[in-house]
Amino acid sequence: MSSLYHPTRLPCGSRVLDLSRPHVMGILNVTPDSFSDGGRFNQHDAALRHAAEMVAAGATLIDIGGESTRPGARVVSPTEELERVAPVVEAIARELDVVISVDTSTPAVMRETARLGAGLINDVRSLQRDGALDAAVDTGLPVCLMHMRGEPGNMQDDPRYPDIIQEVLDFLGERIAVCEAVGIAREKIIVDPGFGFAKTQNHNLNLFRQMERLLELGCPMLVGVSRKSMVGRALGREVDERLYGSLALAALAVAKGASIIRVHDVAETVDVVQMIHAVESAKEEGRFA
Repeated sequence: MSSLYHPTRLPCGSRVLDLSRPHVMGILNVTPDSFSDGGRFNQHDAALRHAAEMVAAGATLIDIGGESTRPGARVVSPTEELERVAPVVEAIARELDVVISVDTSTPAVMRETARLGAGLINDVRSLQRDGALDAAVDTGLPVCLMHMRGEPGNMQDDPRYPDIIQEVLDFLGERIAVCEAVGIAREKIIVDPGFGFAKTQNHNLNLFRQMERLLELGCPMLVGVSRKSMVGRALGREVDERLYGSLALAALAVAKGASIIRVHDVAETVDVVQMIHAVESAKEEGRFA
């Protein structure tokens, strides 16, 4: 294992992310079938408008996805995914001052969106799709590696692990080693525990409870639990009633060392993150006799 510390400066294409403080990543799904907001932002103008609203609310990254990865989601062709994502990446890169993350496992999408201004590759499959590793190397961009077993279509088919935190540590450690072997430096790697991906409710809760151990990997950590079923199951809430549970987990994730919180509700999460940062960075006043 590496040290518990990771670099605080992450070059993301034409921008640099300062990881000495936590950041909020806004979710922009340009798909018709995402679990929370499917179809709402798959038109170009609506997507750009929503991205601008999230940036105004304090998001420093926008994560654009053109293929739903919810349980049971259908696979889309590279052409279809690129047609959804590329125009939005190009428009945001032109109009907004924000790091663009592309939520993709597809080599062609990685290469083209990097050319158009993307600054981060966020891959739920950890660059295991054919050609993805080479494409990521070619872009020169930082990558986010996420834990998942199987594919979105079958990942929830009775997942079992003797020790969930060790499973995630071992998997991500192996993927980091593979990336380093082809020239992607550890300083350009982010890790994501993959909450809700090939995990039961008990897996999710135990992983969250112990997730500060992932800092042993020596990489910044991204956490995405916004509106997910782990919140719904714990609280008995439907998707549109999970804000407060999501905010609770965002606060806990920051306390446990997460550098990036991936969310739908940007303004509310930014308040949580900024308040925690204000407390943690406050200078101690001098003591007087």
